[in-house]
Amino acid sequence: MTNLPEPVRVVQLPDGTYTYADHLPATFQPGAAPQIVHQHIHQAPPDRTVQRIALGSGIGAGTVAAGVYFGPLLVGALTAIAANLALLAFLAVALSWGVHTVVKSIGGPDGRAAAKTLTRARRKGK
Repeated sequence: MTNLPEPVRVVQLPDGTYTYADHLPATFQPGAAPQIVHQHIHQAPPDRTVQRIALGSGIGAGTVAAGVYFGPLLVGALTAIAANLALLAFLAVALSWGVHTVVKSIGGPDGRAAAKTLTRARRKGK
């Protein structure tokens, strides 16, 4: 037994438009049973279970709408920030490796001595 609500049926109104069976207009008078529309999965109505639970728990529709709108926006923004920071970290590592290699190879004995001194200083600092 699950606590999920029953799936919402989609019906076709006499004017040819489609609507959810639980949101029929007040003027709708069904002569016979409404025509059930079998939709393909890519045409399925959005799942409103989370919104119904949220509205049933007492928070307002504005809060639900804000969560629906700003949730993906926040995820996108945080992903973009993380990607930028990762790129900057990669650039910092690549540039410092490049500077180290250039100083060590071009600097001659002085460059090697400077690189060795820096290596010792780093090991002592740990």
